[in-house]
Amino acid sequence: MSSIRVLYLVGSTHNDFYLNLARKYGNSSLTKHKNFLNYEQKIAYITLDGQWRFPQSLDQIDIDDAKPYYLPEALQHVITLKIDVVLPLMFCVPGVTNYRAIFELLNIPVVGQTPELMAITANKARAKAIVAAGGVSVPFGEVLRIGDVPTIPPPAIVKPLTEDNSLGVSLVRKVGDYDKALKLAFEYSDEVLVENYIEAGREVRCGIIVKNDELICLPIEEYPLRPECPVRTTLDKIPENNQPKICWIVDQNDPITETVQQEALKCYKALGCRIFGLFDFRVDPQGKPWFIEAGLYCTYTDTCIVSVMSKANGYTVEQVLQWAIEETLKQKKKPRAQ
Repeated sequence: MSSIRVLYLVGSTHNDFYLNLARKYGNSSLTKHKNFLNYEQKIAYITLDGQWRFPQSLDQIDIDDAKPYYLPEALQHVITLKIDVVLPLMFCVPGVTNYRAIFELLNIPVVGQTPELMAITANKARAKAIVAAGGVSVPFGEVLRIGDVPTIPPPAIVKPLTEDNSLGVSLVRKVGDYDKALKLAFEYSDEVLVENYIEAGREVRCGIIVKNDELICLPIEEYPLRPECPVRTTLDKIPENNQPKICWIVDQNDPITETVQQEALKCYKALGCRIFGLFDFRVDPQGKPWFIEAGLYCTYTDTCIVSVMSKANGYTVEQVLQWAIEETLKQKKKPRAQ
């Protein structure tokens, strides 16, 4: 069987935070997959100025040595590479939407979600509306623009509408805290989502993967909630200095597991996910899960959440990546008859 040529799509045109994040996870994915059988690795690295490079690795010396291309020439080069499938490792909004769409136009299948779905889930209010229509409980919320006054009484959560990793998120406990929270959130987005604060008994995530056309709910993962800070911060999600995230796999016999998995399935189907899905919930003290957001990213490394959940289900990273690529290759469109 011939090898599968995988293009690792890495970088950001948005800011240094997302550029460095993509490079960090890109390095981890390339290293983890290097010895997997039947994969030939190629890299496309996109920088803040919109230039593309095709380095041998993501080491700075190789990036510096790689010839820069602007988009028209870059696409010509991509075509010559004869790529079979793209593994997207861009996390900014342009990266998860526009750059994925480029490969859709080139009829090169991309592992994971469509650019249309990524655009929807990048907007937290739209994602909430869709899963709510699918029967999932969501906190009541409102979208504000600069100058708008929130009508939701505290306690409330204030967050940028189109930002991830808890950047710009605040818990407002009294009306006087709104100004500071809104100012912070507007630093990251032109629109802000204010929603009812769900008192959490627990905070969990549930992953779903596809194996042989079958949806498989993975064991759920739980995160600690500190009394002094009952909302997860950026450092909780992306620890500094390679510190491990603090979380654990919930016992399969825990009553909350099946409940959360059923809600995750509703989210997956309502949003129209493909290949995998990952959904965050706050579980209130009465045991009811409330949808927080969809995190539709997967790097297929030992530390990525889908991989950790899969390992708890007896699957290796190599198996899960293989199933994802097999499902993705089925999506390639046949050329239209002349």
